[in-house]
Amino acid sequence: METDRLLAGAEDGHAGDHGSGSATSRRDSRVSRRMSYSAAGNWCHLNGDNEDLNIQQAVVFIEDAIHYRSINHRVDASSLQLYRWYYSRICQWSLGTVIAVVLLLAFVERPSSLSISSDPHHRTIPWEPPCGATESVEMLCLIVFCLDLAVKSYLIGWEEFRKSKWLISYTVVVFVSVIDWVLSVSMVCDEKLRVRRLVRPFFLLQNSSLMKKTLKCIRRTLPEIASVILLLALHLCLFTMIGMLLFAKNEDPKKNGEWELHFRDMTTSLTSLLVLLTTANNPDVMIPAYSINRGYSIFFITFSVIGTYCLMNLLTAIIYNQFRGYLLMSVQTSIIRRRLGIRAAFHVLSSHGVQAESQEHVSMNTVLQVMSRIHMKSYYKSAITASAQQFAEQGYMNRMQFRRIFDELDKDCVKEHPPLPQYTSATLQKLQVIFSHYYICVLGNLVALANVICICTVLVLNSEKSTAERDNYLLEVINLCFILFYLFEMSVKIFAFGWRGYLSYRSNIFDGFLTILLLVLQIAIFITYWLPHSQWYPSSHDVISLWEMVRLVNMLIVFRFLRIIPDIKLMALVASTLLDLVKNLRAFAGVLVVVYYVFAVFGIWLFEGAIKPPPEMSVLSLENITSNFSTVCGTYEQLGYWPNNFDDFAAAIILLYDVMIVNNWQAFMEAYSRYTSEWSKIYFVCWWLTSSVMWVNLFVALILENFIYKWDRSHSCSVTDVEKIQYETSVQFMFKEQIQEPTEEELVCQLHQHPHLRLHW
Repeated sequence: METDRLLAGAEDGHAGDHGSGSATSRRDSRVSRRMSYSAAGNWCHLNGDNEDLNIQQAVVFIEDAIHYRSINHRVDASSLQLYRWYYSRICQWSLGTVIAVVLLLAFVERPSSLSISSDPHHRTIPWEPPCGATESVEMLCLIVFCLDLAVKSYLIGWEEFRKSKWLISYTVVVFVSVIDWVLSVSMVCDEKLRVRRLVRPFFLLQNSSLMKKTLKCIRRTLPEIASVILLLALHLCLFTMIGMLLFAKNEDPKKNGEWELHFRDMTTSLTSLLVLLTTANNPDVMIPAYSINRGYSIFFITFSVIGTYCLMNLLTAIIYNQFRGYLLMSVQTSIIRRRLGIRAAFHVLSSHGVQAESQEHVSMNTVLQVMSRIHMKSYYKSAITASAQQFAEQGYMNRMQFRRIFDELDKDCVKEHPPLPQYTSATLQKLQVIFSHYYICVLGNLVALANVICICTVLVLNSEKSTAERDNYLLEVINLCFILFYLFEMSVKIFAFGWRGYLSYRSNIFDGFLTILLLVLQIAIFITYWLPHSQWYPSSHDVISLWEMVRLVNMLIVFRFLRIIPDIKLMALVASTLLDLVKNLRAFAGVLVVVYYVFAVFGIWLFEGAIKPPPEMSVLSLENITSNFSTVCGTYEQLGYWPNNFDDFAAAIILLYDVMIVNNWQAFMEAYSRYTSEWSKIYFVCWWLTSSVMWVNLFVALILENFIYKWDRSHSCSVTDVEKIQYETSVQFMFKEQIQEPTEEELVCQLHQHPHLRLHW
C-alpha cells in the first residue's frame, strides 16, 4: 500500500545491524528456510505446498516494485486478488474520477460559478442546483471514499493502519465530511459554512504517493525557508521605521505627498514596502519623494537591491538546495521499495524446498510463469523476458541473476525507429537515400521559413487595409504553392521511411497532420470560391468569408513553423524540458491545486459579496461613483477590477492567480482592506508567501534540475538524438547517479519487518 514509511534509512540503522547479524548467524548454521501462512494469525509462511500462491505473491511483489509501492500488505490468496483489483487501471481511474467530481462540485454549489461573466455589472443570476442534487452526488463520492478506506485498511492490517498517519487522517476527513453533510441536509442547504469543502483536497493528496512525498519534502524545507523569511521581515521592518522617519509629516503640505500616500502609519508603510519588494508599485512608491529630492531614491534603491535582488534570490537558492536534497531522499525510498519488491519475489519463488543459502535458485519455468501474469509495459516485459532467456540452458537463476534481469526496469526507455523499407530497384534505392537525407529536413525548414516571411510581408502591406480592401487572391496563390511543396515533402518522406517509420517521429506526425489539414482547407476554398463563381467576391457568399479561411490557413502555416524545434539542438532541449514538466511534475501541480482550492474556499468564506459596486455605475463612465477612492489612480475601482472577486469559486481562482503574478496585487489588497478590515491584508500576504515566494521558487528549482539533467545527457548527443531524451526522463532518472543502492543485509532486515510474512532462517 501507499504508506509513507521509509523502508530504509538512518532511523533504522540499529535494527538493520541487528537483523544483519542474526541473518549471518543463521546462514552459517545453514538452517533450512520456511515461510508459512496461518489464516487465524494473518501470517504468511511459504513451504512450497501451494506453488500457485507463491507465484501470485511474486507477481504482486514485482508489480509493487514496478510502481514503487510498499510490500507491507497481506499476502494470502484472497487478499492478493483484492489487492490487484484495487490497483487495476479501471479501479484507479474510477477512484480518480470520483475525486475529480467531488472537487468540481465547488463550481456548482452555492455560490455557483455557472455564469458567463464574473463582473457584477454583467453577471446574470447563475443557475444553482436544487437542494439535494449536489448533496446526493457528494454522498455517493463519500461512499466510494469509505469503501476505499476500508479496502486500504484491510489490505495493510490493523498494525500498519495505526502507524499510517495518512490513513488515520483519511478516516477523520471522511468522518467530518459525513457529519457536515448531515448538518447541511438537515438545514435544507441553507448553511453559510461548509467545512467539508475545505477538506476535499485531502482526497486528492492521499491518493498520490508522489504528492505525499512532495508535501513531506516541502514541510521539511520550511525551516530553512522560514529563516530567510524572518530575515526578509527584519529587513522590511528596519526600512519601514527608517522610511517613517524620513517621510514624516511636514508643515509644508506640498512635501507631504510621500507621507500621505505611502507612509501615513505603520500598516501603510509596511504594505507599501512589502509591495515594493515584489516591484509591483515601482516606481510609483518613489515618485512623490523623488520629485522633491533625488537623493530619496537611494532609500528605495537600497531597499530593492537588498530585498528583491539579494534576499529573494537567496531564498530561491536555499529552496533549490534543500528541496533537491529532500526530493533525492524521497527518490531513494522509491528505489529501495523497488529493490525490496524484487528481493521479496525471489524469496517466495525460491522457497520450494530445503536449500542452503548458496543453493538458492528459481527455475526458468517459474520465472516465465510470473512474467506472463505481470501487468507492465510491453517493452519492459519484452526486455526482461529476453534477459531471462540467457539462462534457459542453465534452467534456473540465482538471486543475483534474478535481480539483474529486473534491472531492465531502471534502464532508459529509448524509442527505436523501425528499419527503412527495402526496394529492389536501383533507382528507387538511390531516391530513398536522397529523400531520407537530413538535408531534406533542412530544405523543408527553409521553405517553411520562406512561407512565414511571405505571410509577414503581406500582413505588413495590408495592415492599414480593411477586410474588403485586402487582395486575398495573391496570398491564397502563394499559400497554395507552399502547401503543394509540403504535400510533396510528406510524400517523399513516406516513400523513404515507410508509413511506420514516418509515424515513429513525433515531428512528422505534427507536420503531416497540419499538411493534411491545410490541404483540406485549400480544397474547401477552391470548391467554395472558384468552382461556382467567376468573380472573386467573398462578400457575396453567406458561408465563411475568404479572408477568414485564408486567415485560418495562415495561422496553421505559422503554427507549422514549430517543426524546426526538433532540428535545433538547444531549442529541442528546451522544448523537451517543457514537455517533461507536464509529464513528470504532475505531483507538484497537484499540490498547487490543493493550495489554490484551500485558499479559494477561505477567500469565499471571508470576502464573498464584500465588494459591491454602486448600482448606478456605468461601464464607460466613473462620474457617479460615490466611493471616496474612485478618482485615485491605480485603485481597484479606477482600474475596473470588478470581475476579480470572491463571489464564486471560479472568480476566486482567477483572483488568486492574479495575486500570484504580483502585478498590481496591491490594488486587491488595498480594496479588500477598505471594504472589510485591515486584517484582510494577512490573507493576501499569506497567499503571496505561499504561491509567489514558495511555490514559484520551487517550480524554478525543479525546472533547473530538469534542464541541467537534460543538458548533461545531451551535451554529447547529436541533433537527431535529442528527441530520444524525451522518452528517458523521469524523476527517478534525474537522480539516478546520486542514488545509493541498498545492501543485501538492509533488504533482509526489511523483509524480517514485514507485518504479514514470517521468515525462519
